[in-house]
Amino acid sequence: MEILFVCSGNAYRSPVAEALMKKFKPEVEADSAGTNPVIPISEVAKEFLARENAVKYLKSTPEGLDMKNLRKYELIVAMEPQHRHVLLKMCPECEAKIVVWNIEDPYFLPKGGAEKVFQQIKQKVKELANSL
Repeated sequence: MEILFVCSGNAYRSPVAEALMKKFKPEVEADSAGTNPVIPISEVAKEFLARENAVKYLKSTPEGLDMKNLRKYELIVAMEPQHRHVLLKMCPECEAKIVVWNIEDPYFLPKGGAEKVFQQIKQKVKELANSL
């Protein structure tokens, strides 16, 4: 199975989900991308993944959706509804395989928000991995 995780910048949420999926379910081909990647992978993401012994699964640089063949993925996880809208503009026929997790961008949350978001992603990825 091939899964694509999508967020805004591919700097925190989607690469964290990708890395955790690779750790929890190595037989799944996990990937990630951003709708508008402009900054490097978050240092906080690296710290949290190191704590989980999953930093080795983290990509080195963000990637954009334009670098991905959306049709090849069996499941596409959008972190927010706005990401789903971008995906549907690029690939209307992908609608049935897009799910939205409603996980906020930690960059816009108060201090401690990144930890909360990490725990939400970890829980969702575990649930998904266990369902596969």
